[in-house]
Amino acid sequence: MRPDIAVLYVLLRLLAFLPLRLLHAVGGGMGRLMGMFGARSAHTARVNMSIARGDLPPAEQRRLAAACLREQGRSVMEMASVWGSGARRALRRVRDVRGEEHFRAALERGRGVIIAAPHLGCWELLNYWLCSQTSMAILYRPPHVKALEALLRKVRGDLAPEQVRAEGAGVRTLFKRLAAGGTVGILPDQKPRQGDGRFAPFYGRRALTMVLLPRLAARTGATVLFAFAERLPKGAGYRIHLLPAPEGLDDVDPDRACAALNRGVAACVEQAFTQYQWTYRRFTPPAPGDHNPYNE
Repeated sequence: MRPDIAVLYVLLRLLAFLPLRLLHAVGGGMGRLMGMFGARSAHTARVNMSIARGDLPPAEQRRLAAACLREQGRSVMEMASVWGSGARRALRRVRDVRGEEHFRAALERGRGVIIAAPHLGCWELLNYWLCSQTSMAILYRPPHVKALEALLRKVRGDLAPEQVRAEGAGVRTLFKRLAAGGTVGILPDQKPRQGDGRFAPFYGRRALTMVLLPRLAARTGATVLFAFAERLPKGAGYRIHLLPAPEGLDDVDPDRACAALNRGVAACVEQAFTQYQWTYRRFTPPAPGDHNPYNE
């Protein structure tokens, strides 16, 4: 680990001593500043609200966009608490688990489990909770700043998950683990590289959607569950949610399967709407000449 990255890790450890409520308060303030000065993030959130909540008056859309930015700030600050405190301390903040019976039943089937974890709530704490329950392989895309990969592998590796790069060898690892009845975790709403996805409906508009997760489900017969860690108010902790996948996610037709995948993501989002990463540009057009809703 580079010296500057090691200093960043020490800073995370120090920030983890602060109360979660304080970190969330600071994060909420950061989100307000993003709304005032973070032109790209604020614009993206407002455009996404016009798509996902187009039935609402513009003033209400703007109010929701501002709330999403505050939650985005809380998401950033809580990483210090989750990563800096380590898995065992962080897991003490889990107050409730809903849908755990689906997870237990899927493990008992022994045919493999795919956890689809959208960018919703505190997905890093969700990783810890899952790894505390069973052996896991987690698919990840290396960060743009290569030096950060060592830090991410360290903070995510506290409970020894198998951290698998999103590349050819890593995908083969996922197939093997599922074939052996294991469990893997994937972010289902991460835009795939060009040629690796399909455009499927998401909140009434086509969004580039990964085909990998449906393909894994179709070829292995593994059970797919959606999961997220909801952020509770005033730093009170987190609630884990586990939901069955919509019908059709393992369809051999990639268009039907990707549509089901997005329905599963939306079902999670609707339970904690403002905690979704609405600063992510999921609705970019399929071709350069097509209308881009994010153009200023």
